[in-house]
Amino acid sequence: MMTSTSVKYGFGTRLNVPYAEAISRVKAALKDQGFGVLTEIDVKATMKAKLGVDFRHYAILGACNPPLAHRALSTELSIGLLLPCNVVVYEDEGGSVVEFMDPEAALGIVGNPELNAVAHEARQRLQNAAAALTE
Repeated sequence: MMTSTSVKYGFGTRLNVPYAEAISRVKAALKDQGFGVLTEIDVKATMKAKLGVDFRHYAILGACNPPLAHRALSTELSIGLLLPCNVVVYEDEGGSVVEFMDPEAALGIVGNPELNAVAHEARQRLQNAAAALTE
């Protein structure tokens, strides 16, 4: 069973697979949509190393689609402050949750209409990646 998740600034799904498998699936789904993972932050390890506290398995993946990033940066150079598209994967009650940043919500704060098409395409690609996780 899968369920969708949604917040004002993102969307995602719950998978009934272990965390490590969810990470692999997410990376493959992103790759199929033209995204590479530029950064991977292991929040569990960071919390342990920096604070000495235990935390659930939780990763923040910094995903980038180079053609879309180029278009956005060519439109507004400072947009790099809102890039890349973050994806989180975390363990939850015997399964995993995957959530994608909504590029339309993030880039919408800029108020530059020329970025709307880029944000829309990025959102569509991320939604396709999310949908692929449940196939």
